[in-house]
Amino acid sequence: MIEGLILNQLFQDLTDPFLIAALVLVTIHFGTPLAYYWYAKTQWLPKPWNIRVNGNYRPKVTVIIPTYNEAEFIQSKLDNIYDQDYPKSLMKVIVVDSASSDGTPKLVEEWASKHRNINLELIQEPIRRGMVPALNYALQHCQVDAEIVVFTDVDSFWDINALKKVVSYFHDPDVGAITACIVPASSANEFEETYRSYYNLLRAAESKVHSTPVHNGALVAFRTDLLYRIGGLPSYTGNNDSTPASIIAFMGYRAIQVDDIMVKEPITENQFYRKVRRAQHLLLSFLKTKQYAKELGVYRCNKPFEKVWKVEWWLHVVNPWLLIICAILLVMGASYSSLSAIVLLGTGLMLLMSKLYRTWILQQLYLVIAAVRNLWTREIAWSK
Repeated sequence: MIEGLILNQLFQDLTDPFLIAALVLVTIHFGTPLAYYWYAKTQWLPKPWNIRVNGNYRPKVTVIIPTYNEAEFIQSKLDNIYDQDYPKSLMKVIVVDSASSDGTPKLVEEWASKHRNINLELIQEPIRRGMVPALNYALQHCQVDAEIVVFTDVDSFWDINALKKVVSYFHDPDVGAITACIVPASSANEFEETYRSYYNLLRAAESKVHSTPVHNGALVAFRTDLLYRIGGLPSYTGNNDSTPASIIAFMGYRAIQVDDIMVKEPITENQFYRKVRRAQHLLLSFLKTKQYAKELGVYRCNKPFEKVWKVEWWLHVVNPWLLIICAILLVMGASYSSLSAIVLLGTGLMLLMSKLYRTWILQQLYLVIAAVRNLWTREIAWSK
């Protein structure tokens, strides 16, 4: 008899419009990315790159490193660049420092005095304005005559063959931007490991179709002439990777993440803040970049990339809010003793035991928090 009453209650709940709306929203929220991931993995990832790679291609390369109070990492980073299996005569390193107060410029000068066989230039901004303004400052005040310019974070470290592999893809004139896969320097953070595994696969799959709209500042390389053609890095967002790469993809060039170059990045104590800040910049990129490319007059309709852009736009801008609305509807239903709502909320809480599910929920929260923070701050220059 009790089972009959429970079944009767569940049946009545299923006619509740709020519960129906919640079920529809949760189905869309989880179904869309799952279907997209499955399609990308099974249909796109197995495709050939269709890129004319040349391992002997050796253009001039300029590596630009923005710094602000990076005394802990800067000399190790310069060692990492110096150790690249690439001719020193074809390399130039520019360190652009944004008014560091911890002696970073002095450490750069000290390192340069011991490594005179590589062309290194240190330029110093009088005030700190943020990474994008610093990189634009370097592009404006240094003669970047190299064919390829590479931006990199000071706390990321490349494999010894990374630079050689990056330039080999630029042998194909259709390639305009390249980024690498990031792997955590430590395996202690289960969220980061799970997230990066999902992330790297999807970005490589999108790149095989044509381009991916999401790139990594740990290592992102561009054709120099394309960066100057678009007037440097846009100032409406604080990222130096996804935004210019997406503009280049809208120009018709391929902007790809390759799967044979790995960069190690440390997991910091302020990882939550770092993730939210990156999400803020990524959201601004999705909201403004396509229109910005049209205003520059460089936009070219590219159907394969447009498809990828639309799905990723939905997943970053809209999809996280469906989860929030769904949760609110279920909590309202549970407060009115809806058995179905209570069961669904309990199921969601139990699923948090799954590492993959936890990772997804955290990522959605980062995007929601980032969207709210963008209402009053873009975090172009953040506190350290």
